[in-house]
Amino acid sequence: MKLISRFLVVLLLIVLRSEAEAEDGFVRTRGQQLILNGSPFYANGFNAYWLMYFASDPSQRTKVSSAFQEALNHGLSIGRTWAFSDGGYNPLQYSPGQYNEQMFQGLDYVISEAGKHGIKLILSLVNNYENMGGKKQYVEWARSQGQAISSEDDFFTNSVVKGFYKNHIKSVLMRTNSLTGIAYKDDPTIMAWELMNEARCPSDPSGNTIQAWIREMASYLKSIDGKHLLEAGLEGFYGQSRNQGNPNFQVGTNFIANNQIPELDFATVHSYPDQWLSGSSYENQLTFLNTWLNDHIQDAQNILHKPVLFAEFGKSTKYSGSDQRDQLFNAVYSAVYSSARTGGAAVGGLFWQLLVEGMDSFRDGYEVVLNENLSTANLISQESQKLIHIRKMYAKLRNIEKLKRAKEIRRAQWQALNGGNNSPGN
Repeated sequence: MKLISRFLVVLLLIVLRSEAEAEDGFVRTRGQQLILNGSPFYANGFNAYWLMYFASDPSQRTKVSSAFQEALNHGLSIGRTWAFSDGGYNPLQYSPGQYNEQMFQGLDYVISEAGKHGIKLILSLVNNYENMGGKKQYVEWARSQGQAISSEDDFFTNSVVKGFYKNHIKSVLMRTNSLTGIAYKDDPTIMAWELMNEARCPSDPSGNTIQAWIREMASYLKSIDGKHLLEAGLEGFYGQSRNQGNPNFQVGTNFIANNQIPELDFATVHSYPDQWLSGSSYENQLTFLNTWLNDHIQDAQNILHKPVLFAEFGKSTKYSGSDQRDQLFNAVYSAVYSSARTGGAAVGGLFWQLLVEGMDSFRDGYEVVLNENLSTANLISQESQKLIHIRKMYAKLRNIEKLKRAKEIRRAQWQALNGGNNSPGN
């Protein structure tokens, strides 16, 4: 009898410990779902690459706080931003391993403010493009140290360059936030790390170079930080064997093979039909988008068995009205919601890009200023509320299940203490 009772106490402790781990604020995965505090996490979100840059100047930090508040007001729960700025003017990383403390404190502020507003962050660690340094800056650093560099794509293969990048991974992950005192690798405000924004290696259309690089860097990052999710930052282009699913170009990535790397926790897709099919009619672009969205959702569910996040999408209003942008947003949101409401692999969408008032020099045609773009803002809010409703539904079901489990444990304890008799009222 004592052994049975002791076993039940141990079982209860295990259950309570697992519940505590599940409710520690870290986003995890379970099959093709993201999980937050034990329940599926479907969330609407935004891109705002500029957050660290503005937060590094105390006089501009109100824009960062305003962006998070505006996001919160519209139900947005995920923000994606840069944790890099390599070389050039006022960078985060002056040279390999040499960091600008003021800029790092800006990133500290971004993470701290996101936490206060209940927004999870995806932090990207390097750029494919030369904006804010990127792989071009890394290979130039290596060339200045005597390395034989033939192209920017040597970023993925040169051992010195890879060492520079690994050092950046370690420097960011091991950083202790000057405002919160929490190491980045231990901060649940960070939802996921991203290896590279839109990694491309056109010199190797087979995809083998990118595949080897992702495998190496994902393994290295996970050796430092096993708490956070990781994604590669891919746009979603298929390999040569499924070229019919792509726009008419190859960039050396493979949505299926790349995302099958075990250390990658979820897949990402970007969607810019106005750029990729610039010579096509808007109707053809929208048709392509719908196929693009559905193909990736099905592949994430049936082949990858991982969540998929539409991490960037947008349409420029420089050459068309906001009504076309709203149609594109609606197409993405409809695909995400249709999948999410049935427990599917699509977990959310992050539009490009959120700005606040007073940032005119950062406008690129894709910007959404929520106080100005009311029709788009309403679409965003509606999608947010739909996904929040799904989360609440799952949380309610989980609470019912927890209550049932607690009753079962109490009943078993009663029976063990009373020689197997049923407890009163059962």
